[in-house]
Amino acid sequence: MDNQKVYILTLKLIQENQFLLNTYMNVRESGMAKDFFQDVRPYCDELKAAIDEWLPLAVLWVETNQPKHLFAIQLKNTAENLQMVSVRAFYPETSLKRFKSHIQSIDYVLNRLKDELEG
Repeated sequence: MDNQKVYILTLKLIQENQFLLNTYMNVRESGMAKDFFQDVRPYCDELKAAIDEWLPLAVLWVETNQPKHLFAIQLKNTAENLQMVSVRAFYPETSLKRFKSHIQSIDYVLNRLKDELEG
């Protein structure tokens, strides 16, 4: 299995998660939602492609290596959460508490995986 590929994709998703947090804070501050077809949809489609590439590789790695405190279901939930926040980040009416909670959860799982991959 290509651990380097899983590692690179995990780093990309960590960066995307941070981008989504920054985007949400900017949108919330301005109060202006982004255009769905021009901004939201293209970004979400691109992120979904990255998630769809990452998830099977990450699940296989976790099932093969069985790291402590990291399970395949967490990766699947993280993938779902990332897709959800990728849409909600572009709308100021999104709940700040719920959004930040999802961002922190995503960040925790991705960084746990990154740390395990680093060895």
